Amino acid sequence: MSETKSKGLHRRKFLGGMAGAAGLAAVGAAGATFALLTDGNTFKAAAADNTLNIPDLLEGTTADGTTTFTLTAQTGTSEVVSGVTSTTAGYNGSYLGPTMKWTNGSTVLLNITNDLGADTSVHFHGAHIPAKMDGGPQNAFADGETWSPTFEIKDEAKTLWYHPHALGTTAEQVVHGLAGLIIVEDDSDASAALPSEYGVDDIPLILQCLAADSAGDIKYNLTGYLSSGLSYPVLCNGTNVDATTLGFTATKTRTRFRVLNASPSDILTVQRSDGGTLTQIATDQGYLTEAAEVTSIRLVAGARAEFVLDLSAAVTLQTVVTTGWVRGGSGTYDFLTVTPDASDTPADLPSTLNTITRYDTTNFAARTVTLGQQGAAMNINGSSGTTMDSMATIMTTLDAEEVWTISNTTQLEHSFHLHDVPFQLIAINGVAPTGTDLGWFDTYEVVGGGSIKIAMKFTDFTDDTYMYMLHCHLLQHEDEGMMAALMVMDS
Repeated sequence: MSETKSKGLHRRKFLGGMAGAAGLAAVGAAGATFALLTDGNTFKAAAADNTLNIPDLLEGTTADGTTTFTLTAQTGTSEVVSGVTSTTAGYNGSYLGPTMKWTNGSTVLLNITNDLGADTSVHFHGAHIPAKMDGGPQNAFADGETWSPTFEIKDEAKTLWYHPHALGTTAEQVVHGLAGLIIVEDDSDASAALPSEYGVDDIPLILQCLAADSAGDIKYNLTGYLSSGLSYPVLCNGTNVDATTLGFTATKTRTRFRVLNASPSDILTVQRSDGGTLTQIATDQGYLTEAAEVTSIRLVAGARAEFVLDLSAAVTLQTVVTTGWVRGGSGTYDFLTVTPDASDTPADLPSTLNTITRYDTTNFAARTVTLGQQGAAMNINGSSGTTMDSMATIMTTLDAEEVWTISNTTQLEHSFHLHDVPFQLIAINGVAPTGTDLGWFDTYEVVGGGSIKIAMKFTDFTDDTYMYMLHCHLLQHEDEGMMAALMVMDS
């Protein structure tokens, strides 16, 4: 069977497998609504009183210094459009996946089984790990197989996430629900001072804006997005918030929120409905130097941020949706009301959360990475990365210090993501960064006709076979070829 025919067959099996999963609604004793599937998958939606659903915390098993986590990528059903059953996929369930906690300095082993009926991979977005364990296209594995990457956690405290990254199917698999959070913990003074009790005062917020028709069929490619009769549902932790504001009762005065934009392409801005401030403490790649009072946090596809709220009265969080692709969502949605029910008085936040030494790029090697388009095909440096052989490859060496100009020669929105190492912003459309843009990132917006200049240092890992990726995190653009390979070699 040719490669092209094989990929087509895998895709049909994936969609067919999801369509064949039957579901029914039931109500638990506590009033929580569940989607019960005939294959045993269960997706816990919001409770009947619209309480925020908190993804399960995946418990690992520790032996001989290694903590093992077990995941299964599987199919199921869920309500993406309210009142309509959609075929979906998830890890250890029918939609989204559990949250994992990793600890700096520890070693983890992940046993990930593919039960999708199609090839997949699992990428640990933002993690600084060996290329062979990164979960990119070279790590794709077939239906029925188990992939078992293992690595030491070198990252400091931050919020990461995991999702598929196989060639040509990333958008399809992510929009159907294959995504979950990773919390990295460390023993820093900042971590000790910040809320950290998962589900109590440390709360994940996975936001998505998808595209679906009236029958609940979730769209993922150009043909689907250009079809008629679409709606663009907004979800928080898997629950549709188009006409529903979820609720969370804060039993601690200070609550920490970790927000991920898991949309395939749309831009999400988080803010308060009363115009008040959020205390931002982290960007993609960890703590800011100090807490920053901001009125909004803008997240392109794939980006994350952390903020805290000290509440004496209820606050409603909103997301403002801006279309990032050919069509998409728009508008402002109240997605969560946080109501305080606490009597404690938290200590002041530390005056310093992190030490970020800004790069002096005077002697850094310079590169230009060009994001381009030819017809419907996307490219990087003129090469459309729809296969490993066709994509451009950037070669660098261990301990290399480099500054890249990411130049967007299209008039389209792009979300630039770099695997392996974090980067600092040096310039955004020719202007030096300020405020929270002085933090560490792995994903950042590049507007049509614009550019960003970023600096990084390649540390710890080399490989002459396995590559990292750099690409647009508008997932349709990635699948259409806006992806290149990064190979870090011994110096």
